[in-house]
Amino acid sequence: MVTMLDVARCAGVSKSTVSRVLNGKNVVREEVRALVYKAIAETGYRPNLLAQQLATKKSSMIGLVMTNEVYNGPFFSTLVYNAAKFCEQHDHRLIFADGKNSAEEEINAIDFLVRMKCAGIMVYARHTSQAQLESIIHDSPVPVMILNQKLTVRPDRNIFIDHYRGGEIMMDYLLSQGHRRIAYIRGKMPSPSNTARQQAWQDKLTASGCADIDALIAQGNWSMESGYQAAQALLDSGAAFTAILAANDDMALGAIKALKERGLAVPQDISVAGFDNAKIGHFFSPTLTTLDTPIEQMIQRAVARILDVAEPGQAALVGSLVVRESVSAH
Repeated sequence: MVTMLDVARCAGVSKSTVSRVLNGKNVVREEVRALVYKAIAETGYRPNLLAQQLATKKSSMIGLVMTNEVYNGPFFSTLVYNAAKFCEQHDHRLIFADGKNSAEEEINAIDFLVRMKCAGIMVYARHTSQAQLESIIHDSPVPVMILNQKLTVRPDRNIFIDHYRGGEIMMDYLLSQGHRRIAYIRGKMPSPSNTARQQAWQDKLTASGCADIDALIAQGNWSMESGYQAAQALLDSGAAFTAILAANDDMALGAIKALKERGLAVPQDISVAGFDNAKIGHFFSPTLTTLDTPIEQMIQRAVARILDVAEPGQAALVGSLVVRESVSAH
């Protein structure tokens, strides 16, 4: 393995000079710096960034923890993309740790990133309790920001999307279009976002005078296939409805396929709407009415708070309605 000393010998300089060049110190003359970079290229040396950070006690890394149950789908690909983008904008590198499928593994992943000397850690927890998260925030030597989950004790350490309010916005729009029998396809449980959206659906439907609400709900698992199967189950049940609201866009698109296969037109016969504003919904036929979820804003604020480059601001973010072709008046 090529070492820093090998680079120094190749360049004809001291090891400390090589170190200063790699650390961006301006005290090294330009011609000497050029010799060091030439030697690095010739020897194939790769700096040990973690060792440098452990030595300097400074970090250019920001960690992200997510359970692997939620990797698949546009919501989380958008989340990771924006996390990497905003870390890069602040001259930091995103480092990811798998939270696997339990609170213990999520906590282990956070501990791993702390030991990696990250400047801060973003956590999208699925299994770890609020009390455990607040304890981690209190004990951590680096800032820990909790994503998409409301904390009561440490509101300064969370950025979350108000999914209940988003559900209200979508239901208000469907009701304004004359729909009174609105079926709901829920995502895999447990899920804070689905729980909030489903509660908003139920509250609004109950307030509108709709009866036998339980007959209007079908189970999905966030995938297009599950939305397709859930819509089939709703149709087979014989329940009467004029619209379907799915807990995410993938399931909404699957539902549209099932409706079309049964000879039903969307939105003329059945209207369909989703959540998250996935890109595919804009190119689908009919284009999908949805709720744009402010993932980018959530991540931007989390990174800014970790690096202390922005005022705290509000922890809660609210999505916005995107009206397209898949919903019509009833």
